[in-house]
Amino acid sequence: MLSKMKELEKIATEIRQTVLQNIASAGGGHTGGSLSSVDILVALYFHSMKIDPEHPEWKERDRFILSKGHSVESYHAVLSRRGFFSREILETYGRYNSILAGHPTRKVPGIELNSGALGHGLSVGVGLALAAKRSGAAYTTYVLTGDGEHGEGSLMEAAAAAGHYRLDNLVSIIDRNGLQISGHTEDVMAIENLEAKYRACGWSVKECNGNQMKEVVDILDTAPFEKERPSLIIAHTTKGKGVSFIENRANWHHRVPSEEELKQAMKELKQ
Repeated sequence: MLSKMKELEKIATEIRQTVLQNIASAGGGHTGGSLSSVDILVALYFHSMKIDPEHPEWKERDRFILSKGHSVESYHAVLSRRGFFSREILETYGRYNSILAGHPTRKVPGIELNSGALGHGLSVGVGLALAAKRSGAAYTTYVLTGDGEHGEGSLMEAAAAAGHYRLDNLVSIIDRNGLQISGHTEDVMAIENLEAKYRACGWSVKECNGNQMKEVVDILDTAPFEKERPSLIIAHTTKGKGVSFIENRANWHHRVPSEEELKQAMKELKQ
């Protein structure tokens, strides 16, 4: 029997395969950012979060917001694998009348928010966490943001509010892959020093390799990092992680693999 960590790594590899197959089949999708975020999503949904796929609206469930909604392909694949909906539904992505759109929608079981307008997810996460605090609910709210979307001022407004309300039931994760649709984040709109900015807003901050499953799991296990402070994880990742010719290439932000490229990618992911 595989150890828990090996099983999570195996799931992540298979999710990457599914993501590429679905994007190729649909003829569209956000490849690079979906691949970079897989390990984070797998760690959350198969290890950390308190959820019940058979009852997606269970009141005591932990909440998750995909603020970087364009990376929905990995999100869909994880939700399906976790049992929120069938593989048959997952394979309808990109087809007419499918419930699976190019960004998250609440038509899909397990999705909390229609997201994708960048910069909004953390604000909603703050609202969910604040509601839990004021109602005495025990759930934790997790938000996955992109580094490129930190060019949006609303993110830092939300970060300031989270610190002000001492939301230690809020965990935000930055998929820090260093690239966005038009190039390197620091060339398009410099966002560093992220750690200092969040600490100034009252957050407790830790960093990890977001593509090393054990590091992701271990750091999630320590949240909340401090009492009365929201927790930020800066997860350093590789855009396009897992496929050599996709990794660290901005032009793969939403490029679709050809038939030959898909075969090569599947071969690399099986090694």
